[in-house]
Formats: sequence, C-alpha cells, structure tokens
Amino acid sequence: MFGMIKNSLFGATEETEYKLLSTETKDGVSYEVRRYDSGKYATVSSEGRTFDQVSGELVRRLLMYFGGSNEQGEAMGNTTPIVITVFPRDDGAMMRRLVVAVRIPSRYQVCPPDPTDSTIKIEDRPGMTVYSLQFGGFAGETEYRSEASRLTRTLGETAPYQRKQYFCLSYDPPLKPYGRRNEVWFIQDEP
Repeated sequence: MFGMIKNSLFGATEETEYKLLSTETKDGVSYEVRRYDSGKYATVSSEGRTFDQVSGELVRRLLMYFGGSNEQGEAMGNTTPIVITVFPRDDGAMMRRLVVAVRIPSRYQVCPPDPTDSTIKIEDRPGMTVYSLQFGGFAGETEYRSEASRLTRTLGETAPYQRKQYFCLSYDPPLKPYGRRNEVWFIQDEP
C-alpha cells in the first residue's frame, strides 16, 4: 500500500503517446481522431457489479501493481490514462462487465514485472484509431454514459466504429479537485 501511495505522489507519470489525425467539430461538439500504437497493458476485470461499485477497487489493484506489488518489487511509475472498457446494452446502459487497463511504462514494455495479484493480467493490445471526446469533472457511470451518447449522436449512424464496446478514460488522480480530464473513446473500424 505504501508503495502505491509513494508511486502516486512522487513517481513519474507518463502519458500514452498518440498521433492526432484530425480535430472535428459537428453540431457544436468537438472531438479528435487519434492513432495509438500497440503495447502491453496491465488489466483486471470484473463481472456482476456496476461500474460505480467496482471501478475504484480495480484501479487500486492496478496502482498497487505499478507501485511495487509485483514479483520484482519494482515501483514502475504511473501512466495515464486509466482505460476502462465497458460493454453497452441496446438501451445504452452498461452491462455489469468491465475491464480496467493501464499501459505499462515505456521502459518496462519489453519485460514487465510479473504481478503478484493473480487477477492482474499482462495483455498485448493492438494499435487502434479512436474517436475521442473530452470532458471535465468527476466522472462515474452516469457521466460516461451521457458523453458516450453525445459522441454517438455527433458521429451519426454511418460512422465506422465498434458499437459492442467503448472506453471510459481518466487522466487524473482521484484527489485532484479541479481541471480534471476524462474522455470517451470509440474504436474506429479498421479498413
């Protein structure tokens, strides 16, 4: 626990790099199209509980791993954003299934430390192009659903993106009181 707190307060934070392909505005809503490279992520998942009930617990598990709760006892530093994969139902509500992921820092990409928590997996994720909508404030299930709905309306029915899942992202520590950055990402279908 101390390692997680020390890492969060004093560790370096690395933001996942991307290539900005375009910035679009439609009906007064601005969004970006970005390209992210493939990489290794630490992931943990849950089924049966709601986003608001379980997301904080899953994020804490990953922060413990990054803070040194791993086989090598290595405090790796932090990366942002925290990426939460959600699976919407037809009515827009989130299923009680989610996957929380944090990109492994660059210097550990080749050989990340092994987790001591058996629920944490190291996953190779492919590169992807996303539609990204940014918003502020403290975000939970209601806010992410609202912003996902706004991005859906903005992109329209013909936009080429995956509809079976989307990503909810947070860039800030939980105690940051203002100037918070959150995003919703839709994965663009690859040609």
